[in-house]
Amino acid sequence: MDRPPGPSVRLKLTLSYAGFLMLAGALALAAVGMFLLRQGWLQTNEEGAWRSNPVIEFVRAFAPTAAAVMVFLLVFGLLGGWVLAGRMLAPLARITHATRTAATGSLSHRIRMPGRQDEFHELADAFDAMLARLEAHVAEQRRFAANASHELRTPLAVSKSLLDVARSDPAQDTGEILDRLRAVNTRAIDLTEALLLLSRADQRSFTREQVDLSLLAEEATETLLPLAEKNGVTVETRGDVTPASGSPALLLQLTMNLVHNAIVHNLPAEGRVRVTNGVHAGRATLTVENTGEVLPAHLVSTLTEPFRRGTERIHAHQTGVGLGLAIVATITRAHDGTLTLTPRDTGGLYITVELPAGTPPLP
Repeated sequence: MDRPPGPSVRLKLTLSYAGFLMLAGALALAAVGMFLLRQGWLQTNEEGAWRSNPVIEFVRAFAPTAAAVMVFLLVFGLLGGWVLAGRMLAPLARITHATRTAATGSLSHRIRMPGRQDEFHELADAFDAMLARLEAHVAEQRRFAANASHELRTPLAVSKSLLDVARSDPAQDTGEILDRLRAVNTRAIDLTEALLLLSRADQRSFTREQVDLSLLAEEATETLLPLAEKNGVTVETRGDVTPASGSPALLLQLTMNLVHNAIVHNLPAEGRVRVTNGVHAGRATLTVENTGEVLPAHLVSTLTEPFRRGTERIHAHQTGVGLGLAIVATITRAHDGTLTLTPRDTGGLYITVELPAGTPPLP
């Protein structure tokens, strides 16, 4: 924003200090003058000496001294105020420098204000914390953009290769190429829809309603039961009525993603998935536990990042587009909830979603 130039804050503080000092000095000199004048007046009345006006004598004797004192206070106030204002505003100059550095795109700079805690140090610490969060967010967005570009480029490149093959070899089986193109196109559509869902959930553009998480868990497990049977995974659900407040569609998507993730990332045979829900300490809780390979803690902490999988970026059959847990994390955050991923000692994961509890249904 363009603003007309004005006096600096340091100059304003200097003038304020000097003006206050002169006002205090003037009041002090006026008080002393009134006292001396009153004493002189009483003395002239007692002695009966009316040869001269005591006011005129007071002005002649006291005024030069008062004027000299006021000049001294003015000079001292300006110099001292300038120095004090500079010292007081020095931390603000560091914060301003850091702000301008961040405005150029350098988010790694930190103020790290030394000294004891005060208002400027609180502002500097808050600014450093904001820069740290902003730097992490920008880095995450850059990784997301790079990974999304890679994921979207892959089906397009495959489609181009299939079309080139069909054009160069007219004798090629057209039905096989069309089937592969359909599969590639379906994956690209699924990825695009997942990206759109991720964006809508992050914007919180939904109406909150009363939702029963137990019903959502039942619907998700029934929908994904054929997939579980195909993968040789046993799915178990249990829990009581679990009222929560939020978007039924988004919370159903959250539950579907958790159950789907638990099914496809499981043991190759005789895997198990357990879905439980309930209300604990005023929080609606949904927990999905699955067997599977042993996952290190440092890998589990990254699984909610977009396009991250337990096997890094390797595409396995029916592993999805790599946005399942990222969408879960975004929907949970949009509903003011918390998402916790804990590796099981024997392999697999505990995934717990805690949401603000809703109003229990009437009996």
